[in-house]
Amino acid sequence: MKAVFNGVVVAESDDTVVVEGNHYFPEAALKREYTSFSNHRTSCAWKGQARYLSLLVNGELNSDAVWYYPEPSEAAAQIKNRVAFGRGVQIVE
Repeated sequence: MKAVFNGVVVAESDDTVVVEGNHYFPEAALKREYTSFSNHRTSCAWKGQARYLSLLVNGELNSDAVWYYPEPSEAAAQIKNRVAFGRGVQIVE
């Protein structure tokens, strides 16, 4: 699977976990050179607190496009050390 934003692959892995329709990639698959800091946080009743990163690709900023759960609940343990994408990031095979 590949995560693509603005024509660039920002993550790629054959090992994704699908939760609620979102592909969670191994954290190591994320190309950090395209990420930037975000203060954004959200909370999920069953997964825990999510933190976010923004993407900056070819001069285009996609705020809060990457999320992860640094300390997921026991019920969501399968997404520990994984990242997911939204906001205009395409997931393709």
